[in-house]
Amino acid sequence: MPDVRAFWSVAPGLGELRPSRSDPLEENGLGVVTVQALYSGVSRGTESLVFNGRVPESEYQRMRAPFQEGDFPFPVKYGYASVGEVVDGPAELKGKRVFCLYPHQNRYTVPASAVTPLPDSLPSERAVLTANMETAVNGLWDANPGIGDRIAVVGLGVVGLLVGWLANRIPGTRVTVIDTNPGREAVAKALGLHFGVALEGDDHDVVFHTSGHPSGLETALCATGTEGRIIEMSWYGNQPVSVPLGGQFHSRRLQLRSSQVGQIPPCRQPRWNHRQRIELALSLLCDPKLDALISGESRFEAMPETMAQILTDGRETLCHRIVY
Repeated sequence: MPDVRAFWSVAPGLGELRPSRSDPLEENGLGVVTVQALYSGVSRGTESLVFNGRVPESEYQRMRAPFQEGDFPFPVKYGYASVGEVVDGPAELKGKRVFCLYPHQNRYTVPASAVTPLPDSLPSERAVLTANMETAVNGLWDANPGIGDRIAVVGLGVVGLLVGWLANRIPGTRVTVIDTNPGREAVAKALGLHFGVALEGDDHDVVFHTSGHPSGLETALCATGTEGRIIEMSWYGNQPVSVPLGGQFHSRRLQLRSSQVGQIPPCRQPRWNHRQRIELALSLLCDPKLDALISGESRFEAMPETMAQILTDGRETLCHRIVY
């Protein structure tokens, strides 16, 4: 039997590799696949909140990942960006490279419906960005930007950069991406984006906030033009957030809307499901420019030390890739 292990968060800022099951569904015998992991991606924003025990009790159930084990706050096996190869299962999937919303584990068995084959032109190494791309797609759907819109993105983690990259592909748009970290400029330019450390003007039609910091939301509010929309894509966990809704918020008739990837926007639900959205995300990742979003990688065996570094003090980290 293979040595099957998974990464668990066991206390604030502390993780360990634990033995796990690779075949929890083999009793069913039908419609399952066994996947040998090749890579997984660390979703720094959400996984930092989980790793440091900052998930609010009110969100314990809504925050559960599809194949999570354990319960918040600890111990918990959490994650949702696994890329691997099907080593056992239906003939049409065996040998295929697939994406699965599975935690960090070197081998696992899931229903066949839980994996999505990768396009031939998408390298496995880049496919760890799939969950982030889904989030960015959902944010654009929630914002519904149009041709020629003046768009800003405040906060350049992976999701913010993907939002800017997608928005910049809409004809005629003027897209500005900003971050207080000047080190993000090189990545933004690699994606063809105009970078700044502050927003100029308050004429934006749509502003996306993705920084995870309350001060970024204030910046977004100030940069939005009359009748404009702010799409709040940050999730703060149990951190209290003060929102400046005085000043010009009402006189400008601004709209502040949340966006969360767990639900497809209602106007699209009659025509789109989650699998179709994953397939769309995978197709969008075929652009080699997006390799710029991978800021580093490390071995699965080193995860307890790696996670403590990148999730506690990871200012320079974008997507960190785990290699199995």
